[in-house]
Amino acid sequence: RPEYMQTVRFGGHTENYNDASGHQRVRWVGGQSVIGMPYDMPIVGYRNNTVNTLRLWSARASSEFDLSVFNAGDYERAVFDKNASESISKVLYPNDLLIVGKELRLKQQYFFVACSIADLLRRYLTNSSRARIEAGLGFRALPDKVAIQLNDTHPTIAIPELMRLLVDEFALPWEDAWSLTQKVFAYTNHTLLPEALERWSVDILERLLPRHLQIIYEINRRFLRDVWTASPHDLPRVQRMSVVQEEPYKAVRMAHLATVGSHAVNGVAALHSKLLREDLLPDFAQMYPQRFTNITNGVTPRRWLLQANPRLAQAITHRIGAGWLTHLEDLELLLPFAEDNEFLDEIQAIKRANKEDLAAYVHLHNHVELDPDALFDVQVKRLHEYKRQLLNILHIIAVYQRLKARPNQAAGDGLPRVFLFGGKAAPGYVRAKLIIRLINNVASVINSDEQTSGLLKVVFLANYRVSLAERIMPAADVSEQISTAGLEASGTGNMKLAMNGALTVGTLDGANIEIREAVGADNFFLFGLSAEEVAARRGSYNPWDVYRQSPALRGALDLLRSGFFSPDELNRYEPLLEA
Repeated sequence: RPEYMQTVRFGGHTENYNDASGHQRVRWVGGQSVIGMPYDMPIVGYRNNTVNTLRLWSARASSEFDLSVFNAGDYERAVFDKNASESISKVLYPNDLLIVGKELRLKQQYFFVACSIADLLRRYLTNSSRARIEAGLGFRALPDKVAIQLNDTHPTIAIPELMRLLVDEFALPWEDAWSLTQKVFAYTNHTLLPEALERWSVDILERLLPRHLQIIYEINRRFLRDVWTASPHDLPRVQRMSVVQEEPYKAVRMAHLATVGSHAVNGVAALHSKLLREDLLPDFAQMYPQRFTNITNGVTPRRWLLQANPRLAQAITHRIGAGWLTHLEDLELLLPFAEDNEFLDEIQAIKRANKEDLAAYVHLHNHVELDPDALFDVQVKRLHEYKRQLLNILHIIAVYQRLKARPNQAAGDGLPRVFLFGGKAAPGYVRAKLIIRLINNVASVINSDEQTSGLLKVVFLANYRVSLAERIMPAADVSEQISTAGLEASGTGNMKLAMNGALTVGTLDGANIEIREAVGADNFFLFGLSAEEVAARRGSYNPWDVYRQSPALRGALDLLRSGFFSPDELNRYEPLLEA
């Protein structure tokens, strides 16, 4: 939609000036600009005669090509601006271990925010009188027309961006602009992990977004005055709550900015929201108790059951009608069929057919033959240490050793097992990438061992994505949800797998707790420590004690240390063992 292009600025500097009324104002000048090109994708509602529009943005260079530089023979520099600009929207989440990666990530965040908010205000102004805007009255309805939900801290720069436009471009008084901003924004926290609670170095912000840094400082100055008023002489509280940290380096705490600039803050599962209030942001929850709430994540049954598992969806609809597609609680109408042998036989046959489909996919892409009658044990999710794919693969090594020690006894009552993994690691997350390599190395050894191949298989499915998940979820027998309790915010894979009839092996973490309450404790394989037990254990935890007391764990770790799974590089997994 080129008619709605936006221009986004980076760098430059700010300068003070007096407007026509003699008021001192600030403007952002200089730097480089990038064009945001909008694209519209229609999103069709489910049988509701509604089609919404998802507006996406692509970065374009403001000057495509420098002919004079090209004619002078510097061909690469002639297209440098074009390449540098377009890299902003080419690949999201670059490796941010290096300063260039950090800068690109901030540019990405600001680019999408700036395009979206400029477009949002354009739409608002189209439906409002210019005269009312210029009279300072036209933005009063903004919170009634506009809601911006901050999805974790990544888009938090939107708060100072909206303030910049309202104060600098539309000349609203600060107090009015701030009141509107807080009413427009709400913040959803998705994780308690430090790496997701972004802290942007003041140096980078000053270089790329100088006006925004000034606005953040002013937001913080006014906010800390309120903190000081509420808790006089409590300097540690002021330091804890400050949007700008001073040590170990000067940086902006984006989670604090999101909390201060929003009228509502929520976690994404009951436990997560509790930990958000009590552990992550307790000072803010004490100061603004009405701001904090819980909204447990959800997934759509139209996608993850009707579309992904049409056989099962049809069987359900045949018994209870189609009301469950828009009111999922109607699935409770299936309870009387729990003793219906015809229905049970049908869903068992459906599960097997789905497993045959997945086995065919695995054979095509991984060249591994799977028995559809085996137990399909699935762990598909982002690769992270707290999600404990490493614990799962250590368990598989232990099962493998047990089978090798007693070749005539199966892994579990004679039932063959297939362990399926899928997921991606962040670009700079070296240890997570090493875990992926370990899973593949273990799979290579186990799958080629004729002594155990009929009882145990391991597959790492490449390029885990939504379309692949739609194949996996309907075929899963067991859902691995074994994150360290207190660290998984919600989880949505757990919901998709449960919705497709997989039984959960899980900790009391995230939405696992609510799933367990919904399906009943008898239908949930509880595993591991609670969040409170994890916290209590941290101070006294000695991994050597666990190693010595568990022969199965010791055997798995010793086999790993021996280089059995990496004969070409015996110490490949030493970093995992040392950690």
